Amino acid sequence: MIRYLGSTKNLAGCVGGLIGLALYLAGVVGGLWPVVVAGLYAVFALLAPPERVRLVPVDVVAEAGQLRADLGSLVGKVTAQAQRMPESSVDSVRRIVGILDDLLSKPERWAANPDVQHAVTRSARTDLPLSVETYLNLPWWFAAKRRASGEPSAAEELLAQLELLETEAHRVAERFYAGDVHQQADHTRYLRERGEA
Repeated sequence: MIRYLGSTKNLAGCVGGLIGLALYLAGVVGGLWPVVVAGLYAVFALLAPPERVRLVPVDVVAEAGQLRADLGSLVGKVTAQAQRMPESSVDSVRRIVGILDDLLSKPERWAANPDVQHAVTRSARTDLPLSVETYLNLPWWFAAKRRASGEPSAAEELLAQLELLETEAHRVAERFYAGDVHQQADHTRYLRERGEA
């Protein structure tokens, strides 16, 4: 009930009721004013748009914190298994996590852009852990061996996946910081124009 008092439907209904009351005070409606006020309230409340549905977690700070903790845990596991990982793969994982962690360090801004939020969450929860775990679940002797059919080894596949994930992380960061880049460019233009004046 308390939630309804602040809802869009109740606020719109109150506007309708006030219009009915104004009509009564203006002398347009006579003794039926309570019916007119109630009727206008009901009409305005029914015509008001429904409340917005929010499917995003309300506590974005906690959600971003959990993702950062998951990424930190992943780096710890990868570092512990560094001798089994292909050369440079541990550094690749750290670079990807560094980019994602930077975006997650600004939780309100991260959550304000659904595309960025989805891309970061997918990379942190699914793509990066799946690539690393799939590789580490293979026996070490098989993971490093080139397959007889000439197809890439599991190590080469992991390196290719990490390169793709790092490229994607950079693209997401570009979208995330696009407004800042535009603001900086605008400020440079302003300073140049002011200097020429």
